[in-house]
Amino acid sequence: MKIDARRLIGLLYKNLDGPLLLLAACLMAANLAVLYSASNQSMDKIMSQLINMSVAAGIMWIAANISPQRMMMLGPPLYLIGFVLLIGVALTGDVVNGARRWLHIGVTRIQPSEIMKIALPMMLAWYFQRQEAVLKLRDFAIATLIMLLPLGLILKQPDLGTAILVSAASFYILFLAGLPWYIVGTLVLAGIGGIYFVTNWDLCIKIFHDYQCRRVATMLDPMQDPLGAGYHTIQGTIAIGSGGVLGKGWLNGTQTHLDFIPERTTDFIFAVFAEEFGLLGNCLLLVLYLLVIARGLFISSRASSFFGRLLAGSITLSFFTYAFVNMGMVSGILPVVGVPLPLISYGGTALVTLSLGFGILMSIHAHRKLVQT
Repeated sequence: MKIDARRLIGLLYKNLDGPLLLLAACLMAANLAVLYSASNQSMDKIMSQLINMSVAAGIMWIAANISPQRMMMLGPPLYLIGFVLLIGVALTGDVVNGARRWLHIGVTRIQPSEIMKIALPMMLAWYFQRQEAVLKLRDFAIATLIMLLPLGLILKQPDLGTAILVSAASFYILFLAGLPWYIVGTLVLAGIGGIYFVTNWDLCIKIFHDYQCRRVATMLDPMQDPLGAGYHTIQGTIAIGSGGVLGKGWLNGTQTHLDFIPERTTDFIFAVFAEEFGLLGNCLLLVLYLLVIARGLFISSRASSFFGRLLAGSITLSFFTYAFVNMGMVSGILPVVGVPLPLISYGGTALVTLSLGFGILMSIHAHRKLVQT
């Protein structure tokens, strides 16, 4: 009986990656600690997040046990399903707070743009795998078209935060596949021009929604509207600064418990963390994130197929984008776009998506000697 138990544990652990699993467990433990404080010690929130974590762990395990060959074949159908669902959202989706992002399918409703966070990189990696030997400029043009079709539908919802994450994940695939440097340079210049564009109010409101332009203007000067659009940024920076070097201590954050920090269990949970654990806690959190990124890049470099290298690299750099954008918007250097702090913010959708990415990384690493280029 003892031997059977060992075999069962061995089979369950077979394709899991120890370092990634340990880092994910540390971040989820931090998640529960901060959530307990941010939610005013609500056990309902803790239990709900534990259920989310259980589902995410199951998704991660399933993904880790799907071989990269099978995963590659899932790319096109998953992309097609996600694209059709996005069209369904545009035609018949539910409108909540002015945004049309959700689609009813029977007894529940889903947010198809979340599917694209994984489906689009898988589709692009599958495409480049097929073209690996003869990559030409037209291949990158076709890949860009594949990227822009769903991205346009996501922007139309509008969902700027998801659009940023999806476009970043797709760009990483193009970059890692060998996008020429002169195109990268052109995109950088276009980005600089875009910053000038969105900071010019008259030009900005001709293309984007009024509230999106206001977020950028508020990022540049939050005191323009301290009780409105600038409130989130101002309170976030006050909480981060008031934490000092060592923080005020767990459950002792005054900005948090006097209800000054909005969305403090989800998008602005980093403000709670920084206030209670201070600069020292922030540094520890950054170390954990950097270790995840380093492990992901290591797995990408060891992948045995072009598909695996591209997908692992994109997932890893997307994880970096999650953390950078969230910390940037909470600390006031980026506009507020609704991106959660990876594995720390409360909620199931982003947690499941990120855990799926972890599972894919584990699968690529576990099958690195079995897949031939």
